[in-house]
Amino acid sequence: MLQNIREGIQGPWAIAIVALIVVSFVFTGVGSYISSNNSTAVAIVNGVEIEEQTLETAYQNERARLEGQFGDAINQLFASESYINQFRGDILQRLINEELVSQKALELGLRVSDAQIREAIVRMPEFQLVGQFDNDMYNNTLARAGFTPSEFAEYMRVQLTRTQLENTLRGTGFSLQHQVDRVLALREQTRDAQTLEIDIAKYQDTVTIEEADVQSFYDENITNYDTQEQVKLAYVTLSVSDIMPSVEVTDEEVRQYYQDNQAVYTTEEERRISHILFETIVDEEQARAKAEEVLAKLEQGEDFAALAEEFSDDVVSAEIGGDLDVLNPGDYSPAFEDAAFAIAGEGEISGIVETEFGLHIIKVTELTPAVLTPFEDVQAAIKNDLVTDKATEEFFSLQQEMDRLAFEEIESLDPVANAVSRPVIETDFFEAGQLPPGINYPQVADVAFSSELIDEGVNSTLLELTNELVMVVRVADHKPKRTMALDEVRASIESELKIEKAQTQALAYAQEIQNAIFDGLDQSDLLAQQSLSWTETQAITRTGAQMPQAMVDAIFALDTTAGNNTSVVTLTSGNIGVVKLNAVNAASVDSIDEAVKESTQQSIANSQGQQTYQNFIDALRDSADVQLVAQ
Repeated sequence: MLQNIREGIQGPWAIAIVALIVVSFVFTGVGSYISSNNSTAVAIVNGVEIEEQTLETAYQNERARLEGQFGDAINQLFASESYINQFRGDILQRLINEELVSQKALELGLRVSDAQIREAIVRMPEFQLVGQFDNDMYNNTLARAGFTPSEFAEYMRVQLTRTQLENTLRGTGFSLQHQVDRVLALREQTRDAQTLEIDIAKYQDTVTIEEADVQSFYDENITNYDTQEQVKLAYVTLSVSDIMPSVEVTDEEVRQYYQDNQAVYTTEEERRISHILFETIVDEEQARAKAEEVLAKLEQGEDFAALAEEFSDDVVSAEIGGDLDVLNPGDYSPAFEDAAFAIAGEGEISGIVETEFGLHIIKVTELTPAVLTPFEDVQAAIKNDLVTDKATEEFFSLQQEMDRLAFEEIESLDPVANAVSRPVIETDFFEAGQLPPGINYPQVADVAFSSELIDEGVNSTLLELTNELVMVVRVADHKPKRTMALDEVRASIESELKIEKAQTQALAYAQEIQNAIFDGLDQSDLLAQQSLSWTETQAITRTGAQMPQAMVDAIFALDTTAGNNTSVVTLTSGNIGVVKLNAVNAASVDSIDEAVKESTQQSIANSQGQQTYQNFIDALRDSADVQLVAQ
């Protein structure tokens, strides 16, 4: 069994699952998952603490993922304190489950080799550039997260060990051929039926609505006629882009800027480097002795890449001869970069360089000198930048004037508009939470329905919507919340009552037809009353568009026995439908495409595997000592 479990880690699904778990942690700092010195436990699982920082990081990662996927829609949910509490609770339960699986994996003796860790890291898309593993990206990410390659490798070992067991359990799902055949037979089955659609419009002209009916309906549904508070806003905006067309920049200014900032237009020297890392965490003296030994070999002419593969403690770069790709300022620690940039030429090596990650020997494998971009190539960009800079400077000056006038000339926006040569714009009436596109900003939403603007009739303060856009608003008109009078909604009530009564009559008529079917009577005279005739449809599918979906659903809920073969349904259009099932056509499973069969088989197996895994989690929880720590 253990051998089978170990083999599970080799598949691409294992790598994919671990990548999803790991990468979000990396970019916010995996260190908190590896060690927490001063955190408070939020749960204790069989004596192992889950730290508060671990929960917080997992919460932030999952929230960021959802916000990236669903945008503002999910942000509205996170505005609810109860939703946040439930969300954090779900995350904590997931962490508890993961810890239980990890403990069980270790108990079963599961292990992950260094080679498997390297393979998992190299395959993670977040460390790839143009489909290939990028060692520079990998090392930069680890450095920003604040831990060494060996610490990350150990973290991956824990994750992969747990995933071995998880994938094996999920992979236990299977499906028998008769299950697949049964599912496909049901899914691909077709039916023959007769249908009628009774148009309620034919009844509405004959419906009489009494005043008492209208009054009663109004009284029973009075809350439906409450209007929401509405405002109409007037506003003045100013942006940097509004100012740019009037800004002038001379050719002399552009040339002078180029001369003064040539460093900006000079491509930096590029150095591609490799290194050999000797970690000093366990034994610094031993690491230094090994580094001196390797340095001596290099000075004697031995191959750098071969020595990196043999001796380097950087498990990823060692596989590619120690290559770290192009060195950019800020990628690594100052001591490492100073040593790398101090190497005189291509093919030369440094001495032993000490950093917080250990001892390094560095080699420059490629060296590209700096190049100054010609003025003509950047002239247009410089001019645009200067125009933007001048416009931004004027923008900040004008917005101060807007803010002053909005306060001093509190009863009108005209002085503000005149000062910046911008129009006063008015919106239509709108409710809270439904701001029109031109003013749909949180800053506007915060003041649009404020008592200050509505009751006192003043201008707002200057609203900084973005770094390059400001606005001043005032309430141009206001409609308070109220209950509409009966006369205002009479027409809509009468229309609704007509539809309701027409449906009642149509349903009674449909029921007569159904009763006639049950009694085995001829329905010709009944159908003639509304000039209706049955529509016969062959080979109706579950997802077919031959008729309204409510009819399809009803047809597939019936059987062909008398008394169970007909149904009356209300359609989304408001009309009434009558369906009569004539025949059930079995699907020929043999004629179904093999790809569909395989997909169905996999779907059944996946469902069973997921259930097996959930049963396993439930069993672990039943026998575990899990304590939630109150915060």
